[in-house]
Amino acid sequence: MDTIRIIISLAAHNGWKLYQLDVKSAFLQGDLNEEVYIDQLEGFVKEGKEYMAYRLHKALYGLKQAPRAWFNKIESHFVSKGFKGCDSEQTLFTKRSAEGKMLIVTIYVDDLIFTGNDHEQMNKFKQAMMRQFDMTDLGHLNYFLGIEVVQKANGVFICQKRYAEQILKRFGMSTCNPVYCPILPGVKVGRDKEGKLVDETYYKQIVGSLMYLTFTRPGLMFATRLISRYMSKPTDLHLQIAKKILRYLKETTQFGILYQAGCRGRDLEVYTDSDYAGDMDDRKSTSGYVFKFSSGAVAWTFKKQPIVSLSTTEAEFIAATVCTCQAIWLKRIRTELGYEHEGCIVIKCDNSSTIKLSKNPVMHGRSKHIDERYHFLRDLAKKGRN
Repeated sequence: MDTIRIIISLAAHNGWKLYQLDVKSAFLQGDLNEEVYIDQLEGFVKEGKEYMAYRLHKALYGLKQAPRAWFNKIESHFVSKGFKGCDSEQTLFTKRSAEGKMLIVTIYVDDLIFTGNDHEQMNKFKQAMMRQFDMTDLGHLNYFLGIEVVQKANGVFICQKRYAEQILKRFGMSTCNPVYCPILPGVKVGRDKEGKLVDETYYKQIVGSLMYLTFTRPGLMFATRLISRYMSKPTDLHLQIAKKILRYLKETTQFGILYQAGCRGRDLEVYTDSDYAGDMDDRKSTSGYVFKFSSGAVAWTFKKQPIVSLSTTEAEFIAATVCTCQAIWLKRIRTELGYEHEGCIVIKCDNSSTIKLSKNPVMHGRSKHIDERYHFLRDLAKKGRN
């Protein structure tokens, strides 16, 4: 989804149109390289050859080899047509010409999204794909994996309004009283061992639905990740927090992300932060980052750290390191798309000790215990890379 949002933001920034193709029975078009046999189907058994089996030359739905066979098929087609695959994102392909014309294509199972700066080239690509594969031309990108895409003159707006309304209806919250904040700042939640247990399946369904909604709603990520930690033996306390998020959703079903056209600046804006020892049970901290481009967020996460941080400096340093890894990946993707970042990507952090530690390899009481793997950030800063 990060890749898809990057492509949408680049298209909005340049004023390009986004188009979509849908492959019919995609997995059936994949060629198998392995030897795969199936029993003769009931009612189609050949008399006198009941002991024999069929060997498959094409993939079938249900085979574990089917997705790879389909991707190999369409990847080889792209390469034969002059496309270049992206080393950092296997589903992204680009095609450039000497005149500066560019075509960008990304594939998600059986859905293709493409954009570029030459309308004629995009029409030729669409016609060639429809001749080679059985496809449906869906025209402008409007609806993709539950995400509504609105392309206007001032940019591209993505949201999940329809999906949000379905969630509220499914869990009986369509007529609830709305609130204006998904969770109060500073709220700490634990396992609540003494609390009353609730239906685990029902709770998991709410959390899973909210997790999918975070594809276009970064503001819901922290609260949703928080309640997702307690899907085993949830109590009434956790369910009440989940329902409060649904009440906030009732007020903000129309919220989304707007990528403005012609927005000033081509560089990424990066912010990182951490919630020190925020988990009440194991005292682990939470890392978070947001990447913005074309006035809208393109990548974000809020995730519990794998180790227990012994200081705010360590927690912030780990969060900044995780953010740096994502920044390197995004920089490579943008380079493949023709947007070379000028200089280093600036990561904005609000902890002065972390900033100093990233610049100077000083060991003292606050930093000498930091795992060596997280000094990857310091090494990059020292070399002036990223």
